[in-house]
Amino acid sequence: MQIGVTKIIDTFAEAFSMRYCRLLVTAFDSYWLEAAVREFCGYSTSVIACDCEAGLEHWQDGTESLDGRPGASILAFGFSAEALAKAISNRTGQCIMTCPSTAAFNGLTEADQSVPWGSHLRFFGDGYQKSKLVADRRFWRIPVMDGEFVVEERIGISKGVAGGNIVIEGVDTPSALEAARRATDTLAAMPGIITPFPAGIARSGSKVGSRYKALKASTSDAFCPTLRGRVDSQLQPETNCALEIVIDGIDEIHVRRAMRDAIQAAAGENIVAISAGNYGGKLGKYQLKLIELFDEI
Repeated sequence: MQIGVTKIIDTFAEAFSMRYCRLLVTAFDSYWLEAAVREFCGYSTSVIACDCEAGLEHWQDGTESLDGRPGASILAFGFSAEALAKAISNRTGQCIMTCPSTAAFNGLTEADQSVPWGSHLRFFGDGYQKSKLVADRRFWRIPVMDGEFVVEERIGISKGVAGGNIVIEGVDTPSALEAARRATDTLAAMPGIITPFPAGIARSGSKVGSRYKALKASTSDAFCPTLRGRVDSQLQPETNCALEIVIDGIDEIHVRRAMRDAIQAAAGENIVAISAGNYGGKLGKYQLKLIELFDEI
């Protein structure tokens, strides 16, 4: 399959079942809101080493947010509800409660399950915290130095899909970077998905396992242009730079749509091919075949 001059490799992305939650964060203005989002989403690119995978879903204006202030919707993913609940409570306490003027709300009211959230964080109030019930939703008011931090008592968790991906193969680094930007700019406007790596891009794609026993993952050598001749390369002969976009979503449909739109945006001049990373279908539940994505248009 071709999109213009770009070849779409007949392969698949291997994705996994994960649990996700949606946090709605608000603040006095966009400056403090962006600060909270940056801190919360920091070091959350891959559960290979991070406690969760997290990213901005979209910004909200005062007409959308629960308290009429500037807001942000954040999606966070983890392998289990228990691990995700721990990561969310820790990150909220360290990154959102500490940020001036913020509040935090559950953005997944119709979830598969709910777990304690504000009911953990309330203990920081040292006995001075107060709860309030509004329309069957309980919130905690925790005294802090600029007034109160308001956080919902529980947060919803549902099943999601993580690890959808495409690999962009460019003739050089500038071309691959430009194509990656086109793709991530397109995905930034899509609800229901995040791209958790820096600016949405991973240059250090991984494979399962390593020659070093202590590591559970290592460099995806098949996509490293400097290793041609030493490994079984999956790169096209003209490729000199490969960049990966990893996509997590609230369900398979959202991930598939995002992969398709990212491919369409990335294809173009000096982009030799677009491929995807997989593990031979042995690990992930979902095999998202690139060619089939375009049958759904």
